[in-house]
Amino acid sequence: MNMLAPSFERQSPRLTPRPVPLASRLIGAGPPLLFVVLLAQAWFREGVAGWAVGIAYILYDTALLIFTALEIRRLRDGEPTPAASARRPTLAVIIAARNEAPVLGITIDTLANQAEPPDLILLADDGSTDQSGETMKSLYGLDAPGHGEMSGPAPRLPSLRWLRLHHGGKARALNAAMLHLDTEMVLTIDADTLLAPGAIKAMRDAFAAEPELVAATGVLAPVCGPHLAGRLFQWFQSYEYVRNFLSRYAWARLDSLLLISGAFAAFRREAVMTVGGFDPACMVEDYELIHRLHRHAADTGQDWRVRVIGRALASTDAPASAIGFLRQRRRWFGGFLQTQHWNRDMVGNRRYGQLGTRMLPVKAIDRFQPIYGLAAFVILIALIAIGRFHLVLPILLIMLAKVAIDLAFHLWSLGIYKRWTGQRKGLELGPALIASILEPFTFQLLRHAGAAWGWIAFLRGRETWIKQKRTAIGATAIS
Repeated sequence: MNMLAPSFERQSPRLTPRPVPLASRLIGAGPPLLFVVLLAQAWFREGVAGWAVGIAYILYDTALLIFTALEIRRLRDGEPTPAASARRPTLAVIIAARNEAPVLGITIDTLANQAEPPDLILLADDGSTDQSGETMKSLYGLDAPGHGEMSGPAPRLPSLRWLRLHHGGKARALNAAMLHLDTEMVLTIDADTLLAPGAIKAMRDAFAAEPELVAATGVLAPVCGPHLAGRLFQWFQSYEYVRNFLSRYAWARLDSLLLISGAFAAFRREAVMTVGGFDPACMVEDYELIHRLHRHAADTGQDWRVRVIGRALASTDAPASAIGFLRQRRRWFGGFLQTQHWNRDMVGNRRYGQLGTRMLPVKAIDRFQPIYGLAAFVILIALIAIGRFHLVLPILLIMLAKVAIDLAFHLWSLGIYKRWTGQRKGLELGPALIASILEPFTFQLLRHAGAAWGWIAFLRGRETWIKQKRTAIGATAIS
């Protein structure tokens, strides 16, 4: 980590803040001020105008759907292919894990059995206190190295190494692992993520075809437990993930993609080292790193790009209970707020191209979107409670119109998503129809509640890398 520290200090807006332009401050202040004005309408306006905060929420969300639809409408299957003469980059995989003994074997074996296996698999063991050591010994013949040391090749899997660390969190584990590698590409995956057989080949193809590509995310599908609650959460999250990854593709077309999935992400190692590695103080170290990569590219005039690779598929163990889901979204949203705060000078800043003038203003609004959504719901419930049914009916009609728009988008986009990724399992039209109708009144409110909890985590500055209860990965494989 010491080798990364000087670069990180120079590049990190958290440690070396940049002046915040007036335009950035005004854009940042706009959403909360507008919220206060719209919320006041509930007391001072008659008719549907009293539900102005809900109308604003629906209009904004619809605008984002329209943007995504326009950008993905020509999306076709396949990815850029490298020229026959293109050299394929060397690649290592880092598995950052703490107390993941039950799933280490299936995760490592899935990597080793790839159509194009990695040159090296490195387990970055973040101070595990469970049976991880016994697992590595029994499955791969590896004896535990000393703390801070990396093992030699595993007798039963020569590409496997074990880096044993004192507990310091995921970002520190990833940084320490980076320093032990010399490959051109680094893939980071979570211990609860299983790659499809062709995932690494798809990533290598993308980086070989586009030398300017410095970071990319694969496409994830959530997998939950076999019980009723698990099936229900997997159902809703499956369609949520479809929308999210199509949205990421849309923003990548504007060279403005910020959100990659640390559970399955690929990087040019040299670029990550240049900007100082991952930030241990951030709740979502992958998201924060992408900001620094974009910032450095703009500062130095380099054409660095971030993409989503549709044929690089993986499944990841997702929360299968309400409390697990809320905790996950608390950390995600709290880290999002952290990162936006540290990089607020980029908002509306033409120096950063469409990322600064389009994507980051949208993110400034996204900070408060869950608050708008929850407030709209509370006002609607209050209107019902006090018997103002003459207002409830038109509001419900507006909501139904929004459901119809969402439904049309989801059904249309599912076909595009299937062509793009080749993934079809669990994405039938019938369940998608039901999910689209029920989501605004159920799952969407739960997402917003998790985000509101994220606001508390951000303001308190307290969150850690929480071990999630694994519900599905041990019995899951991608075929």
